Amino acid sequence: MGRVALGERFGWLWGAFAVSTFGTWLAFDALPLIAVVVLHSGAAAVSALAAAGLAVGAVVAVPLGPWVEFRRKRPVMVAMDLIRCGAMLSVPLAYGFGRLGYGQLVVVSVVVAAADITFTSAAGACVKALVRPEHLLVANARFESTNWTASVIGPPVGGAAIGMFGPVTTVVADAVSYLLSAAGIRAIGGTERHPERTEASRGRVGDLLEGWRYLLTHRGLRPLFLNAVLVNGLIMAASPVLAVLMLGRLGFAPWQYGLAFSVPCVGGLVGSRLARPLVARYGRRGVMLTSGVLRVCWSVGLAFVRPGVAGLVTVMAVELGVITSMGVYTPVLATYRLEQTPSDRLARTLSAWSVTSKAVIAATTALWGLLAALTGPRFALAAAGLLLLTTPALLLHTPALSPADPVPAPEYAP
Repeated sequence: MGRVALGERFGWLWGAFAVSTFGTWLAFDALPLIAVVVLHSGAAAVSALAAAGLAVGAVVAVPLGPWVEFRRKRPVMVAMDLIRCGAMLSVPLAYGFGRLGYGQLVVVSVVVAAADITFTSAAGACVKALVRPEHLLVANARFESTNWTASVIGPPVGGAAIGMFGPVTTVVADAVSYLLSAAGIRAIGGTERHPERTEASRGRVGDLLEGWRYLLTHRGLRPLFLNAVLVNGLIMAASPVLAVLMLGRLGFAPWQYGLAFSVPCVGGLVGSRLARPLVARYGRRGVMLTSGVLRVCWSVGLAFVRPGVAGLVTVMAVELGVITSMGVYTPVLATYRLEQTPSDRLARTLSAWSVTSKAVIAATTALWGLLAALTGPRFALAAAGLLLLTTPALLLHTPALSPADPVPAPEYAP
């Protein structure tokens, strides 16, 4: 199967995505690290920093979905890049003047999270406008493979840079990457039509809720949405608990912990490259069902991690299984979501999806931290793994994954 050419304009968008993604992974966990190393914050404060950024950022982003829907998408994406750049640059500036505080890190985390959601909602509409419908899976697979490549390279390089140049080095690099991303999006060129409001009689409250209304009333997207939110929330909730187990009780060194998660990311690159040929051979239904089930079958193994090489191999094997399956599943899901969502609802729908996902991750992370404190890390990891095994029930009852044609997008009267 030959390589599909998606055009120069998509190339600029892809390049902008690549540079900002590498910057983000280069600065992976940079704000919590600064909180620990520079501000000497404790575990509770660091956890609160992560949860607050996701939760408050999601709330702030709610009214931005309708705002994005009725504006040209590329200027919105450039604006969000510049906002993220400015927010991240404020950290090294404050650090250089000796004025950096915990409150500023929280504010930066919230601003970046809200801008991330807004950028993502606009980017989905931009991709749909630039790429022919039959090539959407190719485009999404390229984004996914870029993300996993960055996840393999970024954290180790970022860790080395911090060791050589100081704790705010990767924050500066991340800020510059947003600036370069904005330049790439500007270079796309061409004219972009200003969206017109087609639901004139709907009020502002209706606009705010339209994304969730569409997701929860679409027979194909509803179970996929609920499945994705639950799976992502449970997987991410287990991450800090596993860190406590590995770095605390089991005595793994930080470099071993980083290695356990960076090496398996190669599976995401492989999975995303396989998504298109697998769909061509086995069909979307077979690929989404298989990869959707496989991505939740591994995590329960994290409850049985032991010290030493065997434990390290166990974590890497589990993560490799999860990430490879997700590498296949995610671009296929993203393509179906773009296909099924009308352009005049796309930004609000993607915003609602992203807001819900981040809010659930924040809530489950806090809940699993409490569960681990009460029962121990292994019990909390086992609980997350067992709950994940129940989530494929939503996939099995998804009309989109039936042998019939995809469920058509419903039409709503104003």
